[in-house]
This record gives sequence, structure tokens and C-alpha cells, in this order.
Amino acid sequence: MKKLINDPTDYVDEMLDGMVAAYPELRRLPETEVVVRTDGPPTDEVAVVSGGGSGHEPTHAGYVGDGMLAGAAAGAVFTSPTADQLAEMVRETDGGRGVLCVVKNYEGDVMNFDTGAEMAELDGVEVQQVVVDDDVAVEDSLYTSGRRGVCGTVLVHKCAGAKAAEGADLDEVARVAEKVVDNVGTMGVALTSCVTPEKGEPTFELAEDEIELGIGIHGEPGVERTGTMTADEVADTLLDAVLDDLGVGSGEEVVTIVNGMGGTPLSELYILQRRVTERLDAEGIDVHDAWVGDYMTSLDMMGCSVTVCRVDDELTDLLDAPTETPALTVRE
Repeated sequence: MKKLINDPTDYVDEMLDGMVAAYPELRRLPETEVVVRTDGPPTDEVAVVSGGGSGHEPTHAGYVGDGMLAGAAAGAVFTSPTADQLAEMVRETDGGRGVLCVVKNYEGDVMNFDTGAEMAELDGVEVQQVVVDDDVAVEDSLYTSGRRGVCGTVLVHKCAGAKAAEGADLDEVARVAEKVVDNVGTMGVALTSCVTPEKGEPTFELAEDEIELGIGIHGEPGVERTGTMTADEVADTLLDAVLDDLGVGSGEEVVTIVNGMGGTPLSELYILQRRVTERLDAEGIDVHDAWVGDYMTSLDMMGCSVTVCRVDDELTDLLDAPTETPALTVRE
């Protein structure tokens, strides 16, 4: 294993210290793995927060900032944050109008967010939760009952954060978040395993001539191991699965994400995007916006995912609204 780390047990701690050093608009709550906005919670907005295991950067703390998240909690690599830390994040970010927790559908995340929210509610904080389950590949996996939450979560962060920035109340912010969840789908592929810092070896084995379709962001099994495919074949396979699941057809409008898993060159993601655009144009589906890059990764895994979100005027306005975060900037 070759990684730019010191002691593997300090991986998350040192990563967060480096992040707040690079972005002074972020601060870390003392004795926690929670990152919040330096300027504190706005008193005129609902706070939108999220969190989960580390290893998916820039998710989650990379989306803390104006127009998006008020805070993010980081667990150990591929491990949920503790309920205590989640409760501390919720209490710290509440400006008096309540907190919406955006939770990816993994059993540890759901359980700990439930407990953390209950702890914060005992202190008088109004809390609602939205669970994201956009992975169309598998219904149940190693860490889930139901579908997994993957890259579509970033669109939930963006739309909910934008709605909160408009001054909407907690019910309205939660409604928008649920609307995105209901209209987004994702499927991924792995060309290689990732290597976790503490284990120091691949989390699963793939032969040199194999790829895995439907892989999870922690290396959970997908739907099929198959021989290597061309970029167009991969794009077609992922896109077909997502479009079929969502039932998106001619005349509708979408936003897409071609997301890298951490070890894939941007140039290869653009090759995939080229095919995604060709296919959607051919099917008469209008692309409002296309995001390409590393938005939710799996450490150093080579691979990608394709996300499609059906949008209307409300969602396009929220996606186009300004935001300023380390990982995503949208300007007016």
C-alpha cells in the first residue's frame, strides 16, 4: 500500500484538521469530527446537515457552506458517526428554525441519526430527517434494508440547502428534499477495489479482466461481475438501468452526474459524459445541467457512477441557486 498518511488511526482527525486549515470559512467543533460554518448558524434559516463514514470525500464536509449544508459529521472510514456527535452537530447548527438531517440509507447511519435526533429533540431542537436511497442496482445490501444512498444525495443537499436559504420553513425544506429523493436514481461500476488506510489491502478482489456492475460506495457487492467493457458500453448499461427505474422519457428534463469513485481520471469521466449526452439527446430527454467530477467517492477505487434526476422548474431553480462550498460553487 502506498498512501499519503501518517498513523492510519489518525486518518480522519488529520484530514479534518487539514480541511479547516484550507477553508477558514469552516470550523471544527472541539473534540469532535463535526465541521460547521465558521460564521455560525443563520437565525433566519433551517439548518440542513448530513454525515456518514469518511472515505467518500468531498462528501460530506465538502458541501458545508452558504446555500448548502450547515454542518457535516465524519465517522471513521466507511463507518457511521456516533449518535453523540450527530446530536452535537444538530444542536450546534440549529439557529431556531429547526434542522433537517439528510441521511444515506445505511443501517448504521439511520440508527445513529435517529438516536442523535432524539437526543437533540430532548434539548428543544425541532428535527426532521430525510433518507436517501437512490441506488437502483440492488434492493438490499450488506449494510442496508432497501436501497443504498449514493451520489444522488449531493443533489438532495443542494436543493434542500437552497430552499433553506430562501427562508422556507422546516416542512418545506423537507418536502423539497423528499421530492429529489423521489426523482433521482444512480448506478455505479468498479474497475478496481479501494484500499482502506487501516487494512492496507483491497477490500475485495477483481481479476484484471473483470469489472463489477452495481457496486456500492463501500465495496458492497453489485449485480454482476463481467468482462471489461468500453466506456460507451458502461455508460449505456448504467444509464439504461437508471432511466428504466425512474421511467424518464421523451420530453422530460433531467440533471445528470457522471461521478468518479476516487481513482478515475477526469478525462475518462468526460468520455462517459459524451455518451450519456448522446443517449439522452437521442431519446428526446432535455439535459438542464450535467455535472462531471468526483462528488461522492470510495477512497481510491477506479470506477464511476451515473446519476439522473428528473427536474421541474422548482428543482432547476434550486439547483441553479448560488452556493459557496469547498467542493461545489454555483454563482448567479
